[in-house]
Amino acid sequence: MGSLRALSGLGGRRQRFVSWWGRAAAIGHLDLLASALTAKGYRCVKLYRAEEFAGRPLLLWVFGVSRADGVRVAVIVHAARRGIWAYYQAGHHSYEQHGYLASCDDPRAAAEKVDAIFRYRMLPAAF
Repeated sequence: MGSLRALSGLGGRRQRFVSWWGRAAAIGHLDLLASALTAKGYRCVKLYRAEEFAGRPLLLWVFGVSRADGVRVAVIVHAARRGIWAYYQAGHHSYEQHGYLASCDDPRAAAEKVDAIFRYRMLPAAF
């Protein structure tokens, strides 16, 4: 979130607008990924849409057939330099390589990576 630190010197009104714009862009990217994953048969819980989670990080939970399976993937969006956004698997501490799924320019590629994560977690012996 280096971009938000750089904005801390701005006036309050402009800073709120830029923060809102970044949140709106991230929500748009997560919505596109949720659509691509729903088309593949996954269930998505959009925690970023609930008003009670307004101050929380934007998080998309992806489930297989049912939540009882215990197999799930949490996806976040992270802004990088030069206005580039990318999908990451939440829970990885390094945003440089581990947890990277795909650029937000290609939600279908991110959906394929999430699908591969599910296949690996459900059938690890097959890999």
